[in-house]
Amino acid sequence: MKTTGYAFASVIVLGLVALSMAPAAEGHHSFASEFDAEKPIQLSGFVTKVEWMNPHVWFYLDVTDGATGEVRNWGFEMGAPHQLQRRGWSRTTINLGDELSVDGSMSRDGSPRVNARTVATVDGGVLGAASSGAQTLGGGQSTEPQN
Repeated sequence: MKTTGYAFASVIVLGLVALSMAPAAEGHHSFASEFDAEKPIQLSGFVTKVEWMNPHVWFYLDVTDGATGEVRNWGFEMGAPHQLQRRGWSRTTINLGDELSVDGSMSRDGSPRVNARTVATVDGGVLGAASSGAQTLGGGQSTEPQN
């Protein structure tokens, strides 16, 4: 009888562990499910927010439409913090109010979201964004700057 009780308790514990891991697994996505490598875009604007956390670092720019003068806030997804740190980034590389120019791929649904490939500062610095979309683009060539 004791063995059956331990077996039942083990099944319950394993089930709870599996359930606790489920939200983390469903939270990640593939590049192709959200962004379109065939829709490259370059935008410039001023930083309004930076979210330095896993699984992806996001930053937001106020971008002014040259034709209408309308300002729209765009979100830019980059790689994980540890990937960015390997490419020279830190939490303080970009700050609120900084002017940036970003090359990346548009979201599939047309929302103002971009998977960033490179980020350029007004002083001429360019850093790779460690994004999944930057691994290959059109024919397998790398779009990440080489060190």
